[in-house]
Amino acid sequence: MGVLRSTQSLQAEVEEMREMLRGSAVGSNSGNGLKMQPASVKRSIGGDGIEGDERVVCVTGGISFVGFAVVNRLLEVGYTVRLALETQEDLDKLREMGMFGEMGRDGVWTVIANVMDLDSLCRAFEGCVGVFHTSAFVDPSGVSGYSKHMADLEAKAADRVIEACVRTPSVRKCVFTSSLLACVWRQSYPHDRCLPTRLDENCWSDESLCRDKKLWFALGKTMAEKAAWRAARGRDLKLVTVCPALVTGPGFRRRNSTSSIAYLKGAHEMFSEGLLATVNVEKVAEAHVAIYEAMNTTAGGRYICYDHIIQQAEEAAQLDRQLGIPYRNFSENSSDRLVWFELCNRKMSRLLSARRRRTAFSVVPVSSSRV
Repeated sequence: MGVLRSTQSLQAEVEEMREMLRGSAVGSNSGNGLKMQPASVKRSIGGDGIEGDERVVCVTGGISFVGFAVVNRLLEVGYTVRLALETQEDLDKLREMGMFGEMGRDGVWTVIANVMDLDSLCRAFEGCVGVFHTSAFVDPSGVSGYSKHMADLEAKAADRVIEACVRTPSVRKCVFTSSLLACVWRQSYPHDRCLPTRLDENCWSDESLCRDKKLWFALGKTMAEKAAWRAARGRDLKLVTVCPALVTGPGFRRRNSTSSIAYLKGAHEMFSEGLLATVNVEKVAEAHVAIYEAMNTTAGGRYICYDHIIQQAEEAAQLDRQLGIPYRNFSENSSDRLVWFELCNRKMSRLLSARRRRTAFSVVPVSSSRV
């Protein structure tokens, strides 16, 4: 789930993944387990990917909640994935599970790569055309799982990941996982407007405001994404960032609780402004892969990703209860919102809709009969 984690936290993740794999093994398509590649899909592997095959990619944080779903989606559509793990302990536990079998089986390679170590990142990325940076920092000693120190580290890690992408000759594209929190926290609220103010990919959270409110998770995501864009500016690398809302889905309460609790700091204010949104982890994974495949043509810049805006106080309170957060009265003043924002994910919706139309068209059988 992050670069720093406790043994108990990692074990919980492994157990959750094992349960997911069991579900998919008995024929369930609704779980979030790694789906083995269908025989009808042709992979383009080419040894260990040294030549920079277009369909050989590396995923950092690949056993996190989001990273696992991204790996799953990539395998499902025929990619070969190099799974960058943070510690030998991560690798040993995966081997104990027998999740991937031997090196290269089922289209997955595993390597050790510390996101703070430029050389290890370059070695992990070597031979890959694309990098999905889903890794994030988590501080298990912090009350919310995220501290000011983690925000600084995450920005430094983002800079190193992009630098490693640039220095690795085979890498041409990077999809960077940011957060909606990097967009929503702003100082100037237009109280005199009658209509909602649109909040889209052009909006950035105010770092000073995040520091004042001690919104360390939002600060970290904002700093990290900005660091990534600075590092990529003027370099020979295509970068796109994905800004998902609070990521939910099967198992999120156990596998993603630390990040979720950190995300929901300031939830009362987000709710009152109409900015408390969620997104299913499967949609996040679909968005990552769709963006990657569109980067050679139309995809670029930032993409906000959400599928639901929480507007009922009870629903917001339910999230708190699920995650064990102390009671917060979301109903207070919820019916008298002076300021409303309109979240806009039109850019992401257009990309996914176009992809789905192309996919549907490609599987329509061509009739040989004449009219």
